[in-house]
Amino acid sequence: MSPYVTLGAKDTSKARTFYDAVLATIGWAGHADFDDWRAYSAGGTGEGFVCWIVSPFNGEAATAGNGTMVSFPARSPAEVDAFYMTALAHGATDEGAPGPRKAYGPNWYAAYLRDPTGNKIAVYHNG
Repeated sequence: MSPYVTLGAKDTSKARTFYDAVLATIGWAGHADFDDWRAYSAGGTGEGFVCWIVSPFNGEAATAGNGTMVSFPARSPAEVDAFYMTALAHGATDEGAPGPRKAYGPNWYAAYLRDPTGNKIAVYHNG
């Protein structure tokens, strides 16, 4: 099995719309669906790192983790910008606009957001 992360969603229909649009900006697509779960990966292949958007298995409310963040790799700063703008258009909130982050290295370009459930996500390019 590939390495993966799961992010809980309060409204899985809204989350699917959000992640379908946002992850498409960096070449990711859904590759598996099970009830209220959808898996995303680069190219929709199911190979490499996988991000599952899920309704919590225990049936309790989805909540964002304190100190938890998932980052997605982009192939260029332009993809970082597109991801960020698409995320905002689909209900994300800003946690740090796209731009260089010199603390992480001279070529690090990133943006930080909260998805509609409140999960912290990032998109970055290190080129």
